[in-house]
Amino acid sequence: MAKLPPKDYIQAIDFPKTVTLEPIGQVRSPYTERHGTPRQSQLQAAPADYQPVAATIELFPERVPAIALKDLDGFDYIWVIAWLHLNHHWNPTVTPPRGPKVKRGTLATRAPHRPNPIGLSAIRLLTIEDNILHVEGIDLLDRTPVLDIKPYVPYCDAFPQARSGYVGQAEQVGAHEADVFGPDGHPLS
Repeated sequence: MAKLPPKDYIQAIDFPKTVTLEPIGQVRSPYTERHGTPRQSQLQAAPADYQPVAATIELFPERVPAIALKDLDGFDYIWVIAWLHLNHHWNPTVTPPRGPKVKRGTLATRAPHRPNPIGLSAIRLLTIEDNILHVEGIDLLDRTPVLDIKPYVPYCDAFPQARSGYVGQAEQVGAHEADVFGPDGHPLS
């Protein structure tokens, strides 16, 4: 049998100048404004009585049939890739809420204001009913467009020994700010 020559896929199509995405669903959460919404889906310094908020992700059946969720219920966590639709501008540097008040490169932070306002959250999956995912520990506002969902797989998604730059340095000196805020915008303690 003759060996086929390698295919040169990357030369076959021009690099895209634009990318078009369509939401596959939306978040339904109790958070309707930025103040009071956790900064991350998993909190570093949660108050002792903190209970992660329950929410749902409603997938649009015309975009994602329920069969596409087959076998997802066997995972404890999912990655939710979202479009942070309220963010229309960004700066190349920002001051993160933790650690010294130093401007950092935006791409070295998890700031929601980005060149493309894409959010990534690891969220606990509780149950699935048809096209509705019941979750907890969400850090997304109500009606946030969902672009995709992927299962969280610990062996390839978690690197506990990985360096985390200035974030790890701030943790070492105990410099962190509250992750949870009340309706008045002040940290809960």
